[in-house]
Amino acid sequence: MKIAFWGSSLVSAYWNGAATYYRGVLRALAHRGYEITFYEPDAYDRQKHRDIPDPDWARVVVYDPTDLAQVNRHLAISMQADVLVKASGVGVLDEFLEQRIASLAAPASKIFWDVDAPATLDRISANPADPFRAALPKFDLIFTYGGGHPVVNRYRALGARNCIPVYNAFDPDVHFPVDPDPRFACDLSFLGNRLPDREARVDEFFLHAARLTPERQFLLGGNGWSGKPLPPNVRYAGHVYTADHNAFNCSSRLVLNISRESMARNGYSPATRVFEAAGAAACLITDYWEGIDSFLTPGEEVLVAHSGDEVARLVQEVEPRRARVMGEAARRRVLADHTYTQRGALVDSTLQQLFSERTPELELQR
Repeated sequence: MKIAFWGSSLVSAYWNGAATYYRGVLRALAHRGYEITFYEPDAYDRQKHRDIPDPDWARVVVYDPTDLAQVNRHLAISMQADVLVKASGVGVLDEFLEQRIASLAAPASKIFWDVDAPATLDRISANPADPFRAALPKFDLIFTYGGGHPVVNRYRALGARNCIPVYNAFDPDVHFPVDPDPRFACDLSFLGNRLPDREARVDEFFLHAARLTPERQFLLGGNGWSGKPLPPNVRYAGHVYTADHNAFNCSSRLVLNISRESMARNGYSPATRVFEAAGAAACLITDYWEGIDSFLTPGEEVLVAHSGDEVARLVQEVEPRRARVMGEAARRRVLADHTYTQRGALVDSTLQQLFSERTPELELQR
């Protein structure tokens, strides 16, 4: 089965937190026999900050988003695939691509894959004239990378034919324990890009905690934080390439996850970083969101904080031995329940079912 996938970027995680999610799911599908072509725009300097070369399990097509004739040629080729996917958050031409793909009279199954479902749903709920409202029912299926039953119910209420969450996970041969790296040594680290619906939560859960514990060392990684006033005990590492994620996760005593506002409010939306850190046997602290215990057991496999004050208390109290024990427990859990091989199996079975349901319809069209 052939998949044509329009997304932000497969080869670069620069201003593109979904990259490792795309790689994990699509690589798992490729190993199940799918032929994948990934269409990504040359935008936001991502091609200048590649993390990986073109993989051997997918064909990568980089297009000029200012050349609509070129984009339309690629869309015409995409129509020949068995499955045509438009992901949210491509960053350029999103509305154009959604409208064009939704309206294509193609034999391909058309899927919208939402990597920021709570934010998408908030946006279209607030605007009855949002163009995606009309496009949504024309997609055969909505995949999301999180959100649980709240997202599923909201999508169905807006006219989606079906909605299935495909959660983040990790690849055991990509994310694993490594020796600590002095570049990333600290008591607590956080990795995330500076985004409007995350910054206030970073101020509360990370920077406030740092101010409360001036004798501890904190490390901030991700794009966009240059110029942000930081406490003296916080170092800024800048963009951390995916090749360094294991070292980043293994070099601090504790690793912090901070959800974006919409995802924390909705719940059931664990970030990719949660599973990558657990896969590296890091001791993870996460801000609270509903559904955490569906993925990791609080107090045994993950520490949960409701405020920056609680983060500061954990930084003071959790000693290295307890951190190691908890990190090892988290790794065992994600190996058992949260690998991309498992996520790929879910997507495969869903696509096979969708394809079998469409076969009679396609036969009638011939």
